[in-house]
Amino acid sequence: MSESFCSFLSCAAQDPVLALTVLLTLAVVLVNGWTDAPNAIATVVSTGGLTFRRAAWLAAGCNLLGTLVMTGVSPAVAETLYSIAGFGGSGRQALSALCAALCAIVLWAVLAWRFGVPTSESHALVAGVTGAALAMPGGAANLNAGAWVRVLLGLLLSVLLGWLCGAGWSRLLSRRGRRRSFRRAQIAGSAAMAFLHGAQDGQKFIGIFLLGTALAGGGPGRFAVPLWPALLCAGVMALGTRIGGRRIIETVGRDMTALSPRSGFAADLGGGCVLLLCTLLGLPVSTTHAKTAAILGAGREDGGWVDRTVVRSVGTAWLLTFPCCGGLGFLLARVFLLFSL
Repeated sequence: MSESFCSFLSCAAQDPVLALTVLLTLAVVLVNGWTDAPNAIATVVSTGGLTFRRAAWLAAGCNLLGTLVMTGVSPAVAETLYSIAGFGGSGRQALSALCAALCAIVLWAVLAWRFGVPTSESHALVAGVTGAALAMPGGAANLNAGAWVRVLLGLLLSVLLGWLCGAGWSRLLSRRGRRRSFRRAQIAGSAAMAFLHGAQDGQKFIGIFLLGTALAGGGPGRFAVPLWPALLCAGVMALGTRIGGRRIIETVGRDMTALSPRSGFAADLGGGCVLLLCTLLGLPVSTTHAKTAAILGAGREDGGWVDRTVVRSVGTAWLLTFPCCGGLGFLLARVFLLFSL
């Protein structure tokens, strides 16, 4: 581990574009922990099961564990992101395009955080990388159709199964347990959601991190995940989670629908089931989409109100993520390439 890490540091020191790619990747991982991971603890905070500070510490630790454990067990999600697009041109040009994609993701995520909208960094990542790849020589031929099919399948499953699982668990729990017991159970449910968020999103960014290092070496080769990139990405994501995203928690856990401890626990179970299934299948899905859909399904089944205005704003942001991040990635890649020649 130490030898490969030292070798990587030596390469980064000699190649400023690689160093910039690494810093931007870690910035995106930090932003993901900051803006996306709060979805995992939105229900337990909104129902009073934990204070925001305690929930953020819980999520940070579980994100770290989830990334490390699932990457060691099945790195299929990381491999999907690693292979989602190729980049034509020289290694320096390819790294410049990847930098452009990462910049697009950071810009989109910061805007989403500013307005408290729970967008998906996972889909922003896919869109930004795709847009940058389209800007490279070869255009659409740079895209991996098989990886994109897995992304789209994950998108459909995360929303549909999230709603159905949230509603189904709410129905099953409707006549069982007391309010206090559900409040305690929510802590375990949020821990599981944070663990699975790390298992999904941690892998995605490990895949992009490894893609950047591979491009610096002349192009993607055999896929393998060393321990040190997993530790690095997991640690930065945990730090971002600890910084927190209170605005997003308010949107997801309070503004869309009213949650009781029972429906909050049902949403945790529903979202967790979707993330676990898709992670084992190697499908990259959005924690935001799965958890938000589960919250709406559980809240509606529990007889709670649904604020259609908030739901529409969240849905609009979801729909805009692909074209906006893809367009930003494409435009920034064109600009970056001008300075990399």
